[in-house]
Amino acid sequence: MASGARETCGEMPCQRRGARTRVLLALAAASLVGMSTTSLVAARDPDWDQVANIKEAATRLAQLQKTQGATRAFIFIDACYRTHSLSTDYTKAFEACIAQDYLETQILSLIYSRMSPDALKRMGAPTPDMLAATMTRRVSAAFAQYKIPKERIAEFKRNIDEHGFPLFFQTLFPDAKLPVPRLTPQGKEAEKASPAETSPEKK
Repeated sequence: MASGARETCGEMPCQRRGARTRVLLALAAASLVGMSTTSLVAARDPDWDQVANIKEAATRLAQLQKTQGATRAFIFIDACYRTHSLSTDYTKAFEACIAQDYLETQILSLIYSRMSPDALKRMGAPTPDMLAATMTRRVSAAFAQYKIPKERIAEFKRNIDEHGFPLFFQTLFPDAKLPVPRLTPQGKEAEKASPAETSPEKK
């Protein structure tokens, strides 16, 4: 997959594609954090270490993707949702499903943004737009099911960006620079970066 990521980006320069993908992910993140719950009964605060849970989920997913590929990773995430959404309470395991969904979408969006639409079509792969939209629907439904307030969603996403994504990325691409900017909880870019810094390619 890494070699495929070096294909040309068709009519749109790779730099513009990468920037557009970051905007799409920013909008997706903003829509998640901006969700409000109408019920007066919200889920109780988690009694587990969320940062440790995110790191464990990131490591587990990265190892799965390295050995079995992205398709298998998404199958795993889907099964995770189906299994743990049956609980009446918001659980540590279900939260790990959400973290893994967000992480996998981030990494594939970075890779696919560097490929032309024709290359994605030949692979049968979704566009970054599709990845962001479908992830937003899944994660929105997951949080809404357990009435998670937007403040907790923002904190959860901040923990993924600060602790989960660097670990996930560096496990998959140990010789590559960590992409910047990472998205803030408000869905805005944290800082500008050169195309080389936002690529999962090796140095």
